[in-house]
Amino acid sequence: MTQETEQSPSAAEVAKILGEVAERSSNVLADFVGRHANGKGIAFSDELGIARAFMDMWAKLLTNPMALATAQMNMYFDYLRLWQSSWLKLLGQQSEPVAAPAQGDNRFKDEEWQTNFVFDYVKQSYLIAARHIHDVVSGVQGLPDESKKKVDFFTRQYIDALSPSNFAVTNPQVLRETMKSGGTNLVKGLKNLLEDLDEGDGQLRIKMTDAKAFKVGANVATTPGKVVFQNELMQLLQYAPTTSEVYRRPLVIIPPWINKFYILDLREKNSFIRWATGQGHTVFVISWVNPDARLAHKDFQDYMFQGPLAALEAIERATGSSDANAIGYCLGGTLLGAALGYMAAKNDDRIASATFFVSLLDFSIPGELGVFIDERQVENLERRMNERGYLEGSEMASTFSMLRSNDLVWSFVINNYLLGKEPFPFDLLYWN
Repeated sequence: MTQETEQSPSAAEVAKILGEVAERSSNVLADFVGRHANGKGIAFSDELGIARAFMDMWAKLLTNPMALATAQMNMYFDYLRLWQSSWLKLLGQQSEPVAAPAQGDNRFKDEEWQTNFVFDYVKQSYLIAARHIHDVVSGVQGLPDESKKKVDFFTRQYIDALSPSNFAVTNPQVLRETMKSGGTNLVKGLKNLLEDLDEGDGQLRIKMTDAKAFKVGANVATTPGKVVFQNELMQLLQYAPTTSEVYRRPLVIIPPWINKFYILDLREKNSFIRWATGQGHTVFVISWVNPDARLAHKDFQDYMFQGPLAALEAIERATGSSDANAIGYCLGGTLLGAALGYMAAKNDDRIASATFFVSLLDFSIPGELGVFIDERQVENLERRMNERGYLEGSEMASTFSMLRSNDLVWSFVINNYLLGKEPFPFDLLYWN
C-alpha cells in the first residue's frame, strides 16, 4: 500500500465532516434569513465612494477612444508573444517569459508555476492582463486625485482577487492536495469557511492563526509585571529590572489603544519589555481598556490626560523619579507627540527623551490609508461612532488587511478554504 493511499480519508471521516458542514450551513442560512426577513434585503451603500470614482474614470477613459484602442492592441500583442513563447517551451526550446511575478510575490512560488506548461501559461496570461488593466486605469488623465487613488487601489484589489492562485482548478498545489485527499481538503475548507462565517456573526472573519495555541500570561505576555495604577481608560503595568544595577530614570511605553499592549512582550525570544528589564530599565506600560458605548464621551484630550500624563504622575509616586524616558508605538506615538507639544507649552519637562516606533505624526501624506479617510468617509465614520459610541475593531482590521490583501487575505483563503488546513500558530497574528 502506498503512502498516498494510507493518507486517504476514510468514509467515516468524510461523513463526519459533511455532517458538520451541513449543520453549520443550516445555522448560517437561518441566521441570514432572520436578518433579512423584513423583505428589505441587503441595502447597497457606497460609503467609500468607489462607484463614483469608477464612473469618473470611465467617463474620462471613453473620451479618448484612441488611447483605449492602443492599450487593447498592446495587450493583444503581448498575448501573441505569450503564444509564441509557450509553443517554443512546449517544443522543448528555451524561451524567456513574457511576464514574470514581481520580486517578493509569493503567489507563484510553487515549482509547477514554472515547470508545468499549462500553469506557466495561466500565470503569464493573468500577469499580462493584470498589468494592462492596471496601466489603463492608472493612466487616465484628468481625474481628481481622490478618485485616482481610489480607482488605483480598488483596481488592484480586483486584480489580486482574480489571481489563478486563488481558485482550486488553477492552483497546482490545491489540485495535488485534492487528488491526494480525494477532495477532503475542499470539504474541510468549506467547514472552515462556515466556521469563520458563524464566528463572525454572518460576516467573513478569516482565521489567521490558531488562537487556541496561545494564552495570555502562559506563552504570550509572560514577563512578570504588576498593575500599579488604573483609571477609566487604562491600567499602568510595572516591570522590575532583572539586573543588579538599575537606571535611575524609568521607561514608559505608550502603545496604541486599538491594540493590546503585549505587542512588545509576545514571547521570551522576541519580547522588548523582557529585553529592556534585562538592560536595567524599570519599565512601565500603559494597557488601554477595550472601549464600549460607556466611554463614548471620551475624546483625544481625555486619552492624553488620562494616559501618558496620568502615567507620569503614577510613575513618580511608584519610583520617586520626577522624569522618565518615553516610547510611543503606532497611535501611541501620535498621542505621545501631542502630549509633548502640550507639555512644552506648559514648560513641563518630565519626559527626558522620546522614541517613536512606526508612529505617524504628519498626517498630510497618509499613503494608501488616505483611500479610506476622505471627507465623506470620515463623516460616515463619525455618524457610526455617534450611533454606537465606538468603532468596531473588525472594521479597522478589514481596512488594514486590504492594504496587504495577498498576504493578509488571499494566502489564508488558499490555506484555510482551498487546502483545508488549519492556520499556523503565530504569536504576532494572535495578537493582531
